[in-house]
Amino acid sequence: MTARTAILISGRGSNMSSLIAAAMEPDYPARIELVLSNRPDAAGLERARAAGIETAVVDHKAFDSREDFDAAMQAVLDEHKIELVCLAGFMRILTDGFIAHWSDRMINIHPSLLPSFKGLNTHKRVLDAGVRIAGCTVHVVRPEMDSGPIIGQAAVPVLPDDTEETLGARVLEAEHVLYPRALALYASGQGRVVSERIVFSGNTASTDSAVFSLPGD
Repeated sequence: MTARTAILISGRGSNMSSLIAAAMEPDYPARIELVLSNRPDAAGLERARAAGIETAVVDHKAFDSREDFDAAMQAVLDEHKIELVCLAGFMRILTDGFIAHWSDRMINIHPSLLPSFKGLNTHKRVLDAGVRIAGCTVHVVRPEMDSGPIIGQAAVPVLPDDTEETLGARVLEAEHVLYPRALALYASGQGRVVSERIVFSGNTASTDSAVFSLPGD
């Protein structure tokens, strides 16, 4: 069984592209059925179409409330019989009701090693703090922003001459490796939520299985 999966985007969809590429492998446990954006001009929509993925737009500007916007998105997801949702640069705050509907069935990627550096302007705050290790996290979505059970993390070094741009590029490269692996673990059922933590089974049961090495490390 493969999970019918939708990716929600607001921009160019670079993580979306890595998920689509991974899901084209015959044994991958998720199938990308839909890419949905809140912005009609999102560059990722064309990239998804070029990969043969169906797309949809629910423009948030057309709705008077977040509840109405989320309801419209839900209708599209229901129409496509979606079972799992991946947020990939989706820049809208979702209502608690929408998140509750997708409880344990919606995951997100954030460009820091959560729970550190939640929110926006992540790379600037990492550099300002003087930390030596940065990275990214895939987690199950909860109502509190950038919170929820952690499926996987990948770490990258912070170099002495890093700028926001160079650090961001290094973290993004890690994201492209991490997100497909984390989705595969979660969609296959090898990682599941137990008491607000991810418990792994099978070949992923070791304690360090959710921390992934990256090319060149």
